[in-house]
Amino acid sequence: MSLGNNGRMKKGRESMLWIGVLVGIAILLFLLIIFTKITIHFYFHHEQDNDQMIVKLSAWFGLIRYTIDVPLIKVDKDSASIQVKEKTKMGAAGKTKEKEKDYSPKDIFQSIGDTYELVRHVVGMHEIVRRFLSKVEIKKLEWHSNVGLGDAAYTGMVVGAAWSLKGGIVGFMSQYTKMKADPVLSITPFFQQAVSQTLVKCMIRFQIGYAILAGIRTVKYWKGGRPKFKTRPLSLLSKEDRQESM
Repeated sequence: MSLGNNGRMKKGRESMLWIGVLVGIAILLFLLIIFTKITIHFYFHHEQDNDQMIVKLSAWFGLIRYTIDVPLIKVDKDSASIQVKEKTKMGAAGKTKEKEKDYSPKDIFQSIGDTYELVRHVVGMHEIVRRFLSKVEIKKLEWHSNVGLGDAAYTGMVVGAAWSLKGGIVGFMSQYTKMKADPVLSITPFFQQAVSQTLVKCMIRFQIGYAILAGIRTVKYWKGGRPKFKTRPLSLLSKEDRQESM
């Protein structure tokens, strides 16, 4: 009897040991995730009818990388939809996937409606966003523009409006985020020719834990039942009426 009891006790201690090891590993992985910093490199270049946008996400000193490259953005004159050719790549040696997307005016209005629906269902949504933005670091911001309408007077008006727009956006970012570097802004007017060129470079960094916390707060302060989202992936959260076939 004593030998049997000793054997069962030994197995019990081994089981508890393995459970403790697994729990410890899970806690370490959780802490590693929440303290991981995500760096986002944003690049946008517009020149007349040619546009390119690149978004690079990286973590763990570049060991994890994900790239979204949108080399072609154009407007369909017949349907007024925005046509996008998108390339995505995971890691340095990952396979590049290509796909084309069309964003109609209806899609844009639905996205605006979903944003309003989200704000309406979350108590203090602006406070949740403000807290998250206060943890976001702007490591780099460059915004250069060349503007010309072929008329000196109109060009001057547009340049003044462009400076107001840039000043407002940079002021917002300075107030609600952590600006770690002075923004570099420029607008070059072209008074004798029509020119439309813009170059934006930005680097953003934040901890995943703050994004998770913002998501938890969004769920915690949710009210009013299920929303009626219309765009993906938010539409997956909406309740759909389904009829089961007999």
